[in-house]
Amino acid sequence: MFELRRLRLLHELSLRGTIAGVAASLSYSPSTVSQQLALLEREAGVALLEPDGRRVRLTPEGRMLAEHAARALELDEAARAALAAPGALEPVRLAAMPTAAETIVPAALTLLAERVPQLRVELDELPPEESLFELSARRFDLVIAEQYPGHTREVHPGVEHRLLGEDPIRIVLSPDEQPAPLASLHDRAWVMEHAGTAARQWAVQQCRAAGFEPDVRFEASDLTAHIRLITAGHAVGMLPDLIWGDEPSGMSLAQLPGTPVREVFTAVRTAARASESVTLVRAALAEAFASHRRVAP
Repeated sequence: MFELRRLRLLHELSLRGTIAGVAASLSYSPSTVSQQLALLEREAGVALLEPDGRRVRLTPEGRMLAEHAARALELDEAARAALAAPGALEPVRLAAMPTAAETIVPAALTLLAERVPQLRVELDELPPEESLFELSARRFDLVIAEQYPGHTREVHPGVEHRLLGEDPIRIVLSPDEQPAPLASLHDRAWVMEHAGTAARQWAVQQCRAAGFEPDVRFEASDLTAHIRLITAGHAVGMLPDLIWGDEPSGMSLAQLPGTPVREVFTAVRTAARASESVTLVRAALAEAFASHRRVAP
């Protein structure tokens, strides 16, 4: 029989690509990971790893066993959820994109504190690109992420998405400016998220559709930095309404062509969706999002 803990190490290696990455993710030393994988090779009776420069890579047999390992981990998780005693609540590890972490999550935690105060929820604020990967790697149990129009997220096997709702995206200018159409901002400096993110790709496409290449002079993952740069008159940007919480923005807002919205969703591993703890947190997040009301700017 294969030991599940060693199978998880192989699964992690198939996702992260390096022994060091596996060790950092699971709080092991690299030597411990290597030793355990060597034992797994002995159990399998075939080579699972082969040298690749200064690193290692999976052999064809290693990749095949890693696929089986993923299924074994899913079955283990599903079995644990099915056998859990009613009312026995396990901690929920939640990863949320910044705008949700600052608005939706606190409201949901308030609901949970009133209804199930014994339920422990741990939060990590991460961009969707990272949190959805880490969900598949079992670092988190539940993720709040977003999807921009025309930019679908990568589909991870064994992960289920559920829509929370839609979040309008608008042009944001400093408070002392008048709202302006996108095409008229062709000569302005822009603040956007970093290259490679869905938000950046989408925003650049909006500018190109309006007939210009944006002068992205400022890059920041923290949207608070966007707001401060725009408030000071150094840039213009595109921001979702959720960033303002339930308070007036105080900014000059303009509609984008087509009045686009991003989809905000929760994601869980299919094997964990029956977990009572995950179900309670997911329901509270949905209720918090539904009750969220933007005050007119």
